[in-house]
Amino acid sequence: MTRDSGGSRGIKSDETLFDIVELLRDRDGAGVTEVADRLDIAKSTAHGHLTTLCDRGFVVRQGQEYQLGLRFFEYGQYVRGQLDIFQSGMSAVDRLERETGEMTWLLAHQNGKATYVYGRGGENDINVNTILGTSTHMHYNSGGKAILAHLPASAVDQIVAEHGLPARTEHTITDRDRLEEELEQIRAQGYALNLSEDLDGIHAIGVPLTVDGTVQGALSVAGPAHRMSRERCESEVLDHLRAATDEIDLTIAYR
Repeated sequence: MTRDSGGSRGIKSDETLFDIVELLRDRDGAGVTEVADRLDIAKSTAHGHLTTLCDRGFVVRQGQEYQLGLRFFEYGQYVRGQLDIFQSGMSAVDRLERETGEMTWLLAHQNGKATYVYGRGGENDINVNTILGTSTHMHYNSGGKAILAHLPASAVDQIVAEHGLPARTEHTITDRDRLEEELEQIRAQGYALNLSEDLDGIHAIGVPLTVDGTVQGALSVAGPAHRMSRERCESEVLDHLRAATDEIDLTIAYR
């Protein structure tokens, strides 16, 4: 594994440090030699960075292998707690799960992608902890599309230019003009649908969350298509989502 840092304006040593962090995450840990070989750096450089990360608590050493440490969890918790929509959004997600029996999510957006910041599994045999904290393209995610629809056109253009419109299934929108048509419809109706666009056989509906007129994230409900029909999404589930957004708006307003 070699790094592609072409066009980067950052500091090379910082880039190396974060490359190591990403490698440890992707490999579930690695030794000095593997880090050096995969990043095409000297073993002394790899060892130096790993030592610094260990000293700061961001990496722990297990025998000859280094793994990411819980210090990252501390920082992640802090970042999530800073979100205006997080505290009020948790109770809304919990209630949505009880009301719908489906998987429910609170998403925020940053750097052109949507991130799962809180969720509940509903009656689905899914461990939401494996999804929390991960980011996804917005154009095939119901919450992501709800966010995109309420961003300035220039921001959407920048996101598409940077991340593209990759296909996840045969139902994914991969054309910019077609995406814009859908975003216009989402703005008009106030919600976004994902009908097997991310995963075959999974339907979802999402609504935007705005604070002071700026979209901060989205709420979404997802489940198997046989339970989450389009009709159910646009009636019962949408009613629950709208009630949840009203609750969040009220909580933020009087916080």
